Amino acid sequence: MRIGSPHSSSSSSSSWSQFWSSALRSKRLVTAGEKASRDSSEFGLSRRLGVIDLVLLGIGASIGAGIFVVTGTVARDAGPGVTISFILAGASCVINALCYAELASRFPAVVGGAYLYTYTAFNELTAFLVFSQLMLDYHIGAASIARSLANYLINILELFPVFKDNIPKWIGHGESIGDVLSINILAPTLLMLITFVLCQGVRESSVVNCIMTVTKIIIVIIVIFAGVFEVDVSNWSPFAPNGLKAIFTGATVVFFAYVGFDAVANSAEESKRPQRDLPIGIIGSLLVCIALYIGVCLVITGMVPYNLLGEDAPLADAFTSKGLKFISVLISVGAVAGLTTTLLVGLYVQSRLYLGLGRDGLLPSIFAKVHSTRHTPIHSQIWVGLVASVLAGLLNVHVLSHILSVGTLTGYSVVSACVVVLRWKDKTSSQVSSSAEREGVICLIAVALCGFATGVFYRYDASFIFLILTIVIAAGASVALVFRQVYADTPGFSCPGVPILPNICIFFNMFLFAQLHQEAWMRFVILSIVMIGVYAIYGQHHANPSAEDNIYIEAPQEEEAR
Repeated sequence: MRIGSPHSSSSSSSSWSQFWSSALRSKRLVTAGEKASRDSSEFGLSRRLGVIDLVLLGIGASIGAGIFVVTGTVARDAGPGVTISFILAGASCVINALCYAELASRFPAVVGGAYLYTYTAFNELTAFLVFSQLMLDYHIGAASIARSLANYLINILELFPVFKDNIPKWIGHGESIGDVLSINILAPTLLMLITFVLCQGVRESSVVNCIMTVTKIIIVIIVIFAGVFEVDVSNWSPFAPNGLKAIFTGATVVFFAYVGFDAVANSAEESKRPQRDLPIGIIGSLLVCIALYIGVCLVITGMVPYNLLGEDAPLADAFTSKGLKFISVLISVGAVAGLTTTLLVGLYVQSRLYLGLGRDGLLPSIFAKVHSTRHTPIHSQIWVGLVASVLAGLLNVHVLSHILSVGTLTGYSVVSACVVVLRWKDKTSSQVSSSAEREGVICLIAVALCGFATGVFYRYDASFIFLILTIVIAAGASVALVFRQVYADTPGFSCPGVPILPNICIFFNMFLFAQLHQEAWMRFVILSIVMIGVYAIYGQHHANPSAEDNIYIEAPQEEEAR
């Protein structure tokens, strides 16, 4: 009886070798001349976003209904010190934003964002895994936001007596069927409406986003100014009633209130002047968000003692207690505007990521098609709208919220690492020293693992010695990166303090990763294994890392929906 054969053994070895050969290939870092040529291309997506559009895009993605809720809920634990929590989280996000800004100005103005940066700095498989983690976050997040938006709209309608208690749950609030299924009609309807707007083109989408975002900003400013006159400074004492740990814990929670500025990087192909405007859009939108969050924090903790803040709608409750009920209504309108822009930008970013993978062959080519007159990836846009609609219409997506943020933290960490890798002189001149690069990557992995370990020790109140040990190891790896690697200057915007600042990003992002639910850790591992299988079956055989040389694929005339 034959156990095996030389032919089957060599075939298995050949398949394994082919897999790794494909997985480890990467995109070429283009020259300044090639970048300028591609940036000025007149084909593909339409370049209609100016710097104001990009700033409003980032604000629209970052500030949702959370500004009216999370500020108060965290203040219940951190007290007035929640302001410091937002400053610390904002400072961390600024460093992340600096990394995004450098890469956004350095790469050709095409879609891809974190996926594109990873594909160039590391390899194809890592880029595909980063995409998959980000996309699951986006899909679940869009469905969850759509449900929240539907719920807010129903609550506003029920302010009118004719609708009070007369709207069935399955229309907007959700009719639960067991623990998993929950029927909701309004949420997928809203998603389809927003998808329709996005399919019309970036100009129309940008107008809607600008109107809703400006409305939201005006409402937040009105809320802040109205609250200033009700502030009692005695409520700010004690400033940190539960100590510094509550403030730091609060910072890990509110970090996610800033998430969204990275959406600007995915609009590179539709920016009029990407090299100049993208860094301004990324950092400018984040700074505006920080200022608004700090203003709301100071107002809410000054109006009402922190321990008397409500749980579900703390800001609205604070104004109601002062007899300013009309402000509470305004807050509901602001929440609707905030959720609408967050949803619109989220769906926009998803379609551009699918477009990038379709162009590179990692997904079917239908995702790479751009409408010839509307200059928007209609197939990708409809797909992401359908996925979110199914999730929002049939599932209780809120129970999945505790596995969110994995993709965001993964993407931020990898982008920070990309800045370091692409600055290595050997890398930028395409003369890669394998031993030096391997040593550098090991140091980056060490920083990430130390950040995660520090987070675990902090979370489970381990001995202070373990915290110091992991921090020291991370510092040693950072020092090795400083003295053992040669860094080149970059064209365009340059992130300061490389590699130290990117390493701080990686460390803190992985520290936050450790604060997520254990189910989130499991999701990261399981999804990675599944997507490696998908890559082995489909991606490695169809991918084309040099697809950037022919990236624009227009839809045929008969597919135009005019």
